[in-house]
Order: sequence, then structure tokens, then C-alpha cells
Amino acid sequence: MQMPLGSSCTQVFNSKTAELLSHHQVEIKQEFPREGWVEQDPKEILQSVYECIEKTCEKLGQLNIDISNIKAIGVSNQRETTVVWDKFTGEPLYNAVAAPVCPGPSVPVAVISSGSSVPAAGTSSVWLDLRTQSTVENLSKRIPGNNNFVKSKTGLPLSTYFSAVKLRWLLDNVRKVQKAVEENRALFGTIDSWLIWSLTGGVNGGVHCTDVTNASRTMLFNIHSLEWDKELCEFFGIPMEILPSVRSSSEIYGLMCLGDQSAALVGQMCFQDGQAKNTYGTGCFLLCNTGHKCVFSEHGLLTTVAYKLGRDKPAYYALEGSVAIAGAVIRWLRDNLGIIKTSEEIEKLAKEVGTSYGCYFVPAFSGLYAPYWEPSARGIICGLTQFTNKCHIAFAALEAVCFQTREILDAMNRDCGIPLSHLQVDGGMTSNKILMQLQADILYIPVVKPSMPETTALGAAMAAGAAEGVGVWSLEPEDLSAVTMERFEPQINAEESEIRYSTWKKAVMKSMGWVTTQSSESGDPSIFCSLPLGFFVVSSMVMLIGARYISGIP
Repeated sequence: MQMPLGSSCTQVFNSKTAELLSHHQVEIKQEFPREGWVEQDPKEILQSVYECIEKTCEKLGQLNIDISNIKAIGVSNQRETTVVWDKFTGEPLYNAVAAPVCPGPSVPVAVISSGSSVPAAGTSSVWLDLRTQSTVENLSKRIPGNNNFVKSKTGLPLSTYFSAVKLRWLLDNVRKVQKAVEENRALFGTIDSWLIWSLTGGVNGGVHCTDVTNASRTMLFNIHSLEWDKELCEFFGIPMEILPSVRSSSEIYGLMCLGDQSAALVGQMCFQDGQAKNTYGTGCFLLCNTGHKCVFSEHGLLTTVAYKLGRDKPAYYALEGSVAIAGAVIRWLRDNLGIIKTSEEIEKLAKEVGTSYGCYFVPAFSGLYAPYWEPSARGIICGLTQFTNKCHIAFAALEAVCFQTREILDAMNRDCGIPLSHLQVDGGMTSNKILMQLQADILYIPVVKPSMPETTALGAAMAAGAAEGVGVWSLEPEDLSAVTMERFEPQINAEESEIRYSTWKKAVMKSMGWVTTQSSESGDPSIFCSLPLGFFVVSSMVMLIGARYISGIP
């Protein structure tokens, strides 16, 4: 079963053939209480999971598939979204702020995923919440310039992106959270922890746990020792007793879980050093398997735990580049500008012109992520002429996704030292053939897409089915099913590709430095929050009163 945040979806797979047997999807509402704030209701997320499970089982019944044949359930989720709840009442305290198989009958494996793999209309951008920027800036002042112990232990830069600063904000600003922590009633988790705890009994003995891939995105987890880190928890002021226990990504503990992008890495069968995949969902997430060693990036990428497929199995690591806005830009064109009515229309508009006609779109709606990590950036559309129309803007939006992927791939090639010969892709946006061809042209390497693009759910199902005690899915190379692939080759020359890319880089530079912490976080609508404007208004009022006094007007 699969459930991307922004939508819930359950998917059931055949463990013998990796065939998708059934699925059901429900959209979830997002809330925007203030500019730069993005939230979702944890109870609505949970209820949508119940609904999807029920409807998917009904569809399996219609296919004459006995649901008792489902042997394992896996969870794949959006990793950084933060939830705090009361362990005695089960109530959220605030909204979510972001062995070989023997021949014989095949066995269904179900996955519940909560992530970002469905684009556009069904997407979420909870991790794009910007309320914690001042928290990040205050914390960064306490890190010695010659000893960034946060990054050396976690592989992550100090950023609004990750869970620790969201949790710190909740502890500083939400009285219900503060009181629950003081009274030892609070539990913290990413979405996987919330779902697993709820689905395994909740207040009646629910399992409070997470896996290494999700823990590695909190900035509280030491990716070398694979444990919560006392020094990090003290730095962020997080009580360790509210944290979930950490397990491997493939063992029995009620429900299986795997962070969404790590699940996609498994689903793409990137089990060897140097293999990489890019998932196109709300954002873009490019991961490269670096094996058993942590490779620390010198070019703006993250070091993260890729997977640990068994309690006694070794952890594998990955370099990751994250693009904040990919499918979300399509939704923005639909919901904010109204130039398309459905997400699918963008391919038609782009195809009509086949070029952006010199128009470049940098969708830095909430700053730039990898490789820049620049929170002051904001979105721009530049290179406009009288000839520019909505088709060119649609084409530029698709190009933006590809250019951002190129920036991450270049950084990854420099860190790894061996350029990728091709890029494996997945996610809902890969159904857009214009986008896939543009990606091949801009990277100037082939792009390879599996026939079943939702490999995030497939990866979580594989991890669940391979768990010791389940054993219905073998991850041995000789047992993995061959997957039908579609290949997109570059169709422009290298010189044209480089010219377009260099112009994009110019546009990116112009998007930076637009906002300060005060302007991005202040909710004060008063005109006096702008000092020049406030001075102008006050001085104008003084002059008006003075003029009336001099002229003798009562």
C-alpha cells in the first residue's frame, strides 16, 4: 500500500513478479496558517490510511485475491515531517509541520507509504515550511567555525529542512507540547512513527519506533554509531525520552518502514556502489549508493543512511541531493496562476512550442536546497518578451526541474569522482515524456525509466517481504525480476546543452538574496514593519499637521 503525504495511497504487490495488484488513493488537505507555514492534520493522515487499506482490500476481493495472503506490510514515508502526540490520549499536540523464495505460489506484499512520490494535484510540501529560519540562524551561531559537529555526526547541514529544528520550534512556541514534555506524556516521530504507533495499538501498547533512514533525517541521529546522539540532543535541547527506538529497515516489529527516497533506491534495485536514482515528486531526490562508507560531500550534498535490510545486516549509505520544488511547480501553475486546469495539461502546452524562447523559471518558492542551501532565494521568471506566452512558461517550468537535477548530478559526479553513465528515474512526473526527453538533453546522458514508475512503494514492499520471519521476497541479484525499461537518449548537441545550462545558472544567481529572516517570518501586517515606509508615513503625518497649524486650519 502506498500513501504519499498530500495524498494517501495503498498499493499491493506480487512478491514473485513485483506486479502491482491493487491500489487506492485519497487526497489530504494542506493548511497554510501563515505565509511560509505548511501544515497537515496527523489524524486526517491516519484516517486516510485506514480508508485506503479498506478500499484496497475491497478491490483485492473483487479480483478474487484472498487478503489473508498478504504476508507483510511496509511503510514508506516523507522523512522530515514532524509530529508530536500524547501517548496517553493518542491525540496530536499540534499539526504535522513536514532469504530466497522457493518456487511456488507468489505472495502479495502490501505497502503503506507516506511520501512525495505522487506529483502535482496529489502532492504535499510540508517539509517546505519556513517558520524555523530564525531558529536555524540562532543555532548556527553556537557551532564553532572549525568544528561543525552537527554535519560530521549527521551528514546534514543546519537547515529548516530537517526535523530537529521543527521540534525545537514546537518546544519553544506551542504550550501544549511544552506541558506534555514536562509531564512525560509526549512522543515525537516522523510520519512513519506516528502511523506505526497508531496502527499497532496506539495508547494500548503501540510500538514507538522508526528506522535508520528516517532517524538519519532528524539531525539528532549519529549516522556512524546508528544511535540517537546525546550531544546533538543537548545542542537542540531535545529530551531523549520522547524519541522513538531505532530499528533496521527490514525486520518484524508490527509494520515495516523505510524513508520514501531510500525505498525508491531499493525499488530501483540500486544495491551496488555508484548506482543512483532520481525520484520526481513534489520535489526531486537524487540518491547515489556509496556502500558501507559515509562519503561527506564538498559540493552541497547530504550524507544519509540509504538502508539497513535486517537487524544484523550492515547499513548502506548514500549521497543525496534534494530539490524543493519539482511537481509542486506544476501545482503552482494550476492553482496559483490558473494557466492549466489539470496537471497533465502542462505536457500539451510545452509540446506546442517545444522551447521556452529564452524564458527561465527558478521556482525557489522557499529558498534553494542542494547544492546551494540558500534560504534567502525566492522564485523568479526572467527572460520575458512580448512574445512569451503560457506555453513558454510551461516549458520553462519543466526545464527548471531538469536544470535543478543537473546541478545535483554535477555535484554528485565531483564528489564521487566517476560520472554517471545514465540516470535511473522514478516517480509520478516520469510519465511526462517531454520532461524525460528534456532531462536527457540537459544532462547529456541517457535517462532510464521503469515501466512501473512508483518504485518507492515497490521498495518498501521488497524490504517488508525480505524481513527475517517473513521471507517471501528475495533481494539476491539472481532472484530479482527483470524490469522493463524505457530509455531516453539526448537529442541535442553538447554545446547547446551547456549554453542553456549556463544561462540557467545566471538566473539562479539573480534569485538569491531576496528576503531576510525578519521579512520571511514576521506575521506583522503593519506598514511599520518596513522601516523606510514607516518613516515616510510618520514624517508625512508630521508635515500635514504642521501645515495645518501654520495655515491656521482648526
